[in-house]
Amino acid sequence: MPTDLQALRDLEHVGLGSPTADEAFDRFARLVRRHLRVPAAVVYFVVRDGQVLAGASGMPEPMQSQRLLQHPGTVTSVITTRGEPVVTADARLDPALRDTYLVREMGLVALAGYPVFDLRGRAVGALCAVVDEPREWSGDDLDSLADLAASCTAELRLRAERERARRIQETAVRANRRSRFLLSLSEAFANANTMDQVEEVIIEVATAGIGARYCAFAVADADGRGVTYRSLVHAEPQFPQRFRQAKLDDHRPLAEAARTGRPLFFRTSEEMHAAYPGFREYCDPDVEARAFLPVVTAGAVVAVVMLAWERDRGPDKDSYALQTGLAHYTGHALERARLLEERRESAKTLQRAMLSRLPEVPHLDMAATYSPATRSDQIGGDWYDAVAVDDDTTMFMIGDVTGHDMRAAAKMGQLRSLLRAFAWSHDESPSALLSLLDKANSGLGLLASGTAVVARLERVPGGYQLTWSTAGHPPPLVLRQDGSVERLSALPDMMLGIRPTAKRTDHVATLRPGDTLLLYTDGLAEQRGTTPDQWLNRLQKTLGMLGDTATAALPVTLVRRLASDDQRDDVAVLAVRVRATAPSGPPSLGRPATAERKLAPSLCDVGPARIWVDDVLESCGVPMPLRRTVMLLTSEVLTNAVDHGQAPFTATVEVDLEKLRVGVRDSSVVQPELRDPAVTEFGGRGVQFLERLASRWGVDRHGVPPATDRPRAGRVNRRTGKTVWFELDLT
Repeated sequence: MPTDLQALRDLEHVGLGSPTADEAFDRFARLVRRHLRVPAAVVYFVVRDGQVLAGASGMPEPMQSQRLLQHPGTVTSVITTRGEPVVTADARLDPALRDTYLVREMGLVALAGYPVFDLRGRAVGALCAVVDEPREWSGDDLDSLADLAASCTAELRLRAERERARRIQETAVRANRRSRFLLSLSEAFANANTMDQVEEVIIEVATAGIGARYCAFAVADADGRGVTYRSLVHAEPQFPQRFRQAKLDDHRPLAEAARTGRPLFFRTSEEMHAAYPGFREYCDPDVEARAFLPVVTAGAVVAVVMLAWERDRGPDKDSYALQTGLAHYTGHALERARLLEERRESAKTLQRAMLSRLPEVPHLDMAATYSPATRSDQIGGDWYDAVAVDDDTTMFMIGDVTGHDMRAAAKMGQLRSLLRAFAWSHDESPSALLSLLDKANSGLGLLASGTAVVARLERVPGGYQLTWSTAGHPPPLVLRQDGSVERLSALPDMMLGIRPTAKRTDHVATLRPGDTLLLYTDGLAEQRGTTPDQWLNRLQKTLGMLGDTATAALPVTLVRRLASDDQRDDVAVLAVRVRATAPSGPPSLGRPATAERKLAPSLCDVGPARIWVDDVLESCGVPMPLRRTVMLLTSEVLTNAVDHGQAPFTATVEVDLEKLRVGVRDSSVVQPELRDPAVTEFGGRGVQFLERLASRWGVDRHGVPPATDRPRAGRVNRRTGKTVWFELDLT
């Protein structure tokens, strides 16, 4: 019996390792019987359990059916041991053969057997002719048997070659599939520059590429004491939210993978439940296999990817390579995303440090924002500024210096400083200021190019006069109080840095109380493949939808809605709203300031009404901390009136030197109630706010008629109703 384990494996690979009849070798056995006229013939191969009779004809039962000979020391084993033919006319007379099992127990007398060799020339079996009585073998008999044995060798080697070719092809296919998968991983992660994008790629690759049913992505906590799933949207449905975070010393597979840095594979759910019995009730019963893959960078575990499959899945070489490849690329993507995020934050901090804080100007509500490009870790050339020239005049500026690097940022800082100084020291029109800036840009050797808008807002009776000039910049927009948006279109002048002596022009418009001026850079709405008119129309439409948005939130909201996640350009936005004022003027001794506003019977008018109240209070000199409390209480009484009252609605504001009063009147006589709502209730707390925050509050009833004089159902008596009011002391 051969001792070469590789020979045994080769026989198993070609299907000859189990006791099963083989059609081809059965044919060889029948040929031996027919040509040599013997009662029995066999083709056997030596395996771990004995000798498999792949081909057999005329053998006694149960050997003919079972096809396995397990007795040691048989006559046939001598052939493979020697690797030479064994021919005997009477084995009973041969001292080397007479005590073997086939001779002693099975009645074998005459035997002629030739070895069968594999690809490496090892004798792994034999073709034998068996006779139960003495027989002299002729030369033709032995020649025929030798030829048939050679045919058996050829058949075995052909099968081995086919199996070898199949395995090579299979290996090549697996390698190609693995290479294509890794290439797709590389391409998928190449554009993942944020943590959210990395997570999206992991989910897509795990489900579509690896075939996982569920996937979850956990990131190491900043303190290094645990890991937290970023989202459970794609995790197993039964997994509870309270297990979203895991400490490193918890007895959980997620914690163990993060703690040890070694991947965990569970072929079946029972394997995992045996190791972690406390998690059976939180796992999907339809899920079998699971894997927890630690993501390691710089020797530390920074994340863990959890995969789950609905069928048993052993950690074979291919799946292990794909999963570890996913963890490897995830590590690089996370490292890059974190580095880019740190650089973006640094760039944003530096850029904001270079931008001035907006001044506080009476009767104007201002807000601005700057957002760097997501594809760049450098500060850019976008900027904004505002200079309060005097009590009635304020200059607003916005610009975009060509470039997205440190050089552009440096030039931006110099241009902005020059323009800021000119606006403060020169009482000139916007066009004159841009001309001064362009000449200084050339004369001082800055040689920066870019676009800009300078706007002068000057207070006039009934509002503000807006004078602006543009140097190749997108046109300003005005959000009117009625919700319409006006594009201040004018033929733009030459951009900065091209021809310093170019003529520049001023343009004039009027802003009334409630109107908002919007200055912005082109990164806000500009899109590839669209014309300027198309993206400006998109910007106008979006701005018109934000008519009830507070000025402080308007720039940021526009950036979030219009600038995509893959933001290719820096964005600067500056919004200036003309506040409404009390028609009676500020309060004075013996004469309070008063204002009144009608409300539409819709919650959509609550926001604008709240902003109007804040404007009136600001014009009366009410400080900001107190106005914040007023805004909270005003929101409650306005919302309660529209929700539970009857039209018409009227908001009134009264401010004297000692207190302020806000009231909301409606036509309903139903009184508000002080309730103690349950924690699960969404409403019912408005009156509690009044009770706790207001100096005083109450309800005034108006013109309630006797029961006999009350109007019929369905009609509203506009002379009746109530006013819910509150007061706050100013001292």
